[in-house]
Amino acid sequence: MGATENAELVRRGYEAFNTGDLAALSELFAEDAVWYAAGNGVLSGTKQGRDAILAYFGELGARSQGTFQAAVQDIVGGESHTIGLQQSRAENDGKTLDIATAISFVLRDGKVVEGREFFEDTAKADEFWT
Repeated sequence: MGATENAELVRRGYEAFNTGDLAALSELFAEDAVWYAAGNGVLSGTKQGRDAILAYFGELGARSQGTFQAAVQDIVGGESHTIGLQQSRAENDGKTLDIATAISFVLRDGKVVEGREFFEDTAKADEFWT
């Protein structure tokens, strides 16, 4: 797949994530995909496999009472890496998260095989999810 197709795949992933369409989201990830969540918080660390990644996404929703949204700012497609620039927003027990986030996606054979999250302020993101 080329840069345009990769960007479209990532865009579909954002749409599925933001609408809670786990079936569509699941189709976009390779079974052995890996996700790296930056920081030292309770949700940080490496998620091994599609099921662990989807469980992590579910935890974002559960801990924010369903308010978490990844507002896409831009998607930059490449042959093997595609970057999603987003504003991450959520509410949790009276706290508000509104932080710039970049995710580097590695794509192979039309599937996401790796995702790496980078936050504008990792400490702020860690504190929000506690």
